[in-house]
Amino acid sequence: MAARSKSLGLWFALASAATFGSSGPFAKSLLVEGWSSGAIVLLRVAGATLVLAVPTILALRGRWSLVRDNLVTILAYGAVAVAGCQVAYFYAVQRLDVGVALLLEYLGVVLVVLWVWLRTRRAPSALTGLGVVLAIVGLVLVLDLSGQSRPDLVGVAWGLVAATGLATFFVLAAEDSTLPPVALAGLGMAAGSVALGILGAVHVIPLEFAATPVSLVGGDVPWWLAIGELALIAAAAAYLLGVTAARMLGSTVASFVGLTEVLFAVLFAWVLLDELPGLVQLAGGVCIVAGVVAVRLGELRRGRPEQGPAAAEDADFPLPAGVA
Repeated sequence: MAARSKSLGLWFALASAATFGSSGPFAKSLLVEGWSSGAIVLLRVAGATLVLAVPTILALRGRWSLVRDNLVTILAYGAVAVAGCQVAYFYAVQRLDVGVALLLEYLGVVLVVLWVWLRTRRAPSALTGLGVVLAIVGLVLVLDLSGQSRPDLVGVAWGLVAATGLATFFVLAAEDSTLPPVALAGLGMAAGSVALGILGAVHVIPLEFAATPVSLVGGDVPWWLAIGELALIAAAAAYLLGVTAARMLGSTVASFVGLTEVLFAVLFAWVLLDELPGLVQLAGGVCIVAGVVAVRLGELRRGRPEQGPAAAEDADFPLPAGVA
């Protein structure tokens, strides 16, 4: 039974990575038609909030004191890890290939290592340090500074802002909390929706909508189909699948499987948008993914001798698939 559960959990983790990875092409198809990043994220997050409302209520079982006790975490999660990260990622996608934008976002793992180093004054392990170096080398290759596929630097900046949002997500997700994961996701998305709505109402974030068909796979599809995919599949279903997979596999195994989101994103962009990064940028992507894996292994090995295998699993930062 345990083996069957692990196998099923693996499929859930892959499905979560695939659904998260599908967001880039659908968002870019809307951006091309004149939608603003804020408008896309607002509808995506608001739609996911409605879908997750019932699971959130069931997970809390009337324990509303948990919401009060974790209010700061919920608000920070919604404003930075959900709304801020997704808006920045979609701004990056507007100027960069989907795969390049997502690779930049995943540098958030390196930022987490640097944050922990500064906060604890404890130097990372050699393997973690190697992972950071690999990720930086990968970033240089992704930028392709001397090649002919040099990306838009404004898009790169937005990608790094998204990485900061992703790092915030990891830090908040690692906090010891009594709030169920589904409740954190549902309430965080609700908070993000409110924040985006307020910022849009005062014109801090442009909210531009366009009720025109979007182009995917060489043909036109209704705009609401793209929004529906982003809200129902790339957000609500992706988070629920990710939470389920993490409970079946544990945070460590689920996090490694979650790295396949980058591969799924590149595949979806290729199929849906006929968009593929150059060879040098793909090589950089391999380095970034290798660096993230090395960072995870290094942090896990460092935690084991002091805390034991079970504690080490919970001690390192969980890396669920996709916030993008």
